[in-house]
Formats: sequence, structure tokens, C-alpha cells
Amino acid sequence: MSLYVALLRGINVGGKNKLPMKDLVAMFGAAGCEDVEAYIQSGNVVFRARPPVAAKVPAAIAGAILARSGYRIPVVMRTAGELEDVASSNPFLATGQSPDTLHVAFLADKPNAGSVLALDARRSPPDEFVVRGREIFLRLPNGVARSKLTNAYFDSALGTTSTMRNWRTVLKLRELSAR
Repeated sequence: MSLYVALLRGINVGGKNKLPMKDLVAMFGAAGCEDVEAYIQSGNVVFRARPPVAAKVPAAIAGAILARSGYRIPVVMRTAGELEDVASSNPFLATGQSPDTLHVAFLADKPNAGSVLALDARRSPPDEFVVRGREIFLRLPNGVARSKLTNAYFDSALGTTSTMRNWRTVLKLRELSAR
């Protein structure tokens, strides 16, 4: 059994797409996951599963949410090891940036190099971003609400699905996935 983190986009944000975490935990259990634990109300789930089960989790959970609530919710996953790599390699920490301004956009798929090069680095000054594999590390000094570096922008430009977490949440998920 391996440890995984599921990151759902758009659950319980701004009063929209309400889904009780106990229901979400039950959906993961019904999908064959074990030791399921939700963190905060916005769709972060740590669980154990065998790799063949884990491979089916994004579609199974998205389907269960659609059937239960009618919400189309993307599910992005990482292994505990992948999350550890993200938490230990934020390029903005190396330059002394405040952790309060940092976020990570987790991508469902690795974007092609041409799409990454086409991203507009000046889209939302003074915001900055660095794409590494299936993550986008962001520094948003004026906050995520004021940034033009949104999920919709990255999804469209990179041809994949993203879901964003603040740095504190990334670190907490790393802690939970180290159990």
C-alpha cells in the first residue's frame, strides 16, 4: 500500500460546490482506499491504496461527486514522495521570499515544453511563477485574489487541469503524508 494525496479543485470554496468532508472520505473508502483523512474543507485527502486502485481514484471520485451532487470536480493526485519533492524544492524559498506569498499549482499532466515557454511571465506583475514538471510554483505578493495567474489561465495555456494550494497547506499535506 502506498500513500497518496488527492487535491480536488473547487470544493467548498466561497460557499460553492458544498461537499461535507465525511461524505468525501466515504467516497474514497468506497473506491477502495484505506486510512483516508481529509484536511480542511477544501478537498485535500490523504489515503493509502495499492497502485492499481490509486490509478482509478481520480475518475472514481469525480464520478461519485458528479452522481451525488452534480458537481464536475477535477481530482489531481500525487504520491507522498512527489509531494515531499514539491515541498523541498520551492525555488522562491531559496531566494528568501515570504512563505505567506507562496502557492503551488498542481497539474494533472506534465505540459509540453512549447506551452510552458509560451506562458506570459509579465501577465500579472509583480507575481512570478516557475514551472517544474507537473507543478507551478507561484509567488503572489498581492494575494491570489488579485493575481491574473489563475487556474483558468494555466489550464487554457498548458492544456491540462490545475488546482492551487497555498504554501502552508502544501507543508501540512507533506506532514500528513509522511505518516
